Amino acid sequence: MNHFFAGAAKTDITPPLGTIINGEFVAFYAHTIHDPLYSKALVLQNAGTTLAIVIVDICAMDKEFIVEVKKEITVLTGIPAEHILIAATHTHYAGSILDLLGGPCDLPYRKSLGKKIVQSVAEAVQRLRPARIGFASVAVPEHVVCRRYYMKPGYKAVNPVTGGLDIIKTNPAGGEAYIDKRASTVDPELSAVAIQSIDGEWISLLANYSMHYVGDCANGTITADYFAVFARHITANLKAGENFIAMLSNGTSGEANIWDFLQPDRYPKEEHQKKEIIGSDLAWKLYEALKNIEWQTDPSLSASFKYITLGVRKPSDAEVEAAKKIVSQTDYRLISPDAEAMVKIYAREQVFLNEYPDTIEFPVQVLKIGDMTIGALGGEFFAETGLALKKKINTDKYFTITMANGYIGYIPPAHEIEKGGYETWRCRTSHIKEDGEGIVRNALSEMAG
Repeated sequence: MNHFFAGAAKTDITPPLGTIINGEFVAFYAHTIHDPLYSKALVLQNAGTTLAIVIVDICAMDKEFIVEVKKEITVLTGIPAEHILIAATHTHYAGSILDLLGGPCDLPYRKSLGKKIVQSVAEAVQRLRPARIGFASVAVPEHVVCRRYYMKPGYKAVNPVTGGLDIIKTNPAGGEAYIDKRASTVDPELSAVAIQSIDGEWISLLANYSMHYVGDCANGTITADYFAVFARHITANLKAGENFIAMLSNGTSGEANIWDFLQPDRYPKEEHQKKEIIGSDLAWKLYEALKNIEWQTDPSLSASFKYITLGVRKPSDAEVEAAKKIVSQTDYRLISPDAEAMVKIYAREQVFLNEYPDTIEFPVQVLKIGDMTIGALGGEFFAETGLALKKKINTDKYFTITMANGYIGYIPPAHEIEKGGYETWRCRTSHIKEDGEGIVRNALSEMAG
């Protein structure tokens, strides 16, 4: 007798025209809706345990927001909060529910989003049916590159926080002639947990790839980026039914994107064409890998969750006073994201960061599904972290979902903070002390057993 059940569902969370879009140095407002955004939920259940995994088409969601959403899910479905994983895809073309750099929170959208996420989980629970599950993976290195570069002598990589020069330059647009080499190794693995009903009908697929986002359209566009293209094509490849839910989660992509400054002509320049190529190719390669899947009909299920304490990098008193002077002389309504503006944007960040506590509580979660393990971390981590976890955790069926259960920004390895670059510039989205990445890495690997 089968004791394993699965159900999946999605709800439309597309914001209206005019909504605030964050993820950039200044605010943008939605003027075009290219494709719909969704909250996609997968629920897994056996005789004693229920897990819920929710992937949301949004840039980021803060811990406080997610905690409240989980409470509502628990009340409605009975699934314990510790058994629920809620993560953002990190598309930079979605509604804003928190203040990031120059992009403010859109309060009406924040207020409406939570109930739609809850609804997606509730509908997935209603669709639970006997199921089987399996794991597949394939290396797809051609669509992900390190965006951090060592530069040749003569190039000045200015740090807008310190005023000094960084060793690393992130996304060196205009400085291509000075590029020496990429700074680190990325993770090329495309992994997936696949779920079918016992009679072979597709229920859902949860994939994971460590590439930031594509971003091949005008600011002000609403789009789920390559995550949606992948979902559309894998659905077609599998000839799955209309209730099939395909999800692509973001892995350890903190320094990885596909803005290739060494080979700038690899993809078409027209809007939305790059994501179409990448999403469809990922879907095809995974489809081929799924042909060799081994199904499990009675997997064990478990979840572990805890908060760990991390120290906060804060400005000195002198740095705060200098920042306040800049802020007092700046009209942020008129700012545009150029080199001079970076100093003003990050000065504002120092003033806000000065009010932060000295420590924060950071969410770490591990889900185990048979011989498969999923780690979940509430920030943006470099591929180095994900690759180290894959090596240390005692299974080859593992991946890390980031921007999960909260968002505190970048948590680079200590040696990367020393080198500088955008991901390390001290602000509200990069403020964890140098030892933070190691603490998180060790905590997750211990929880994963």
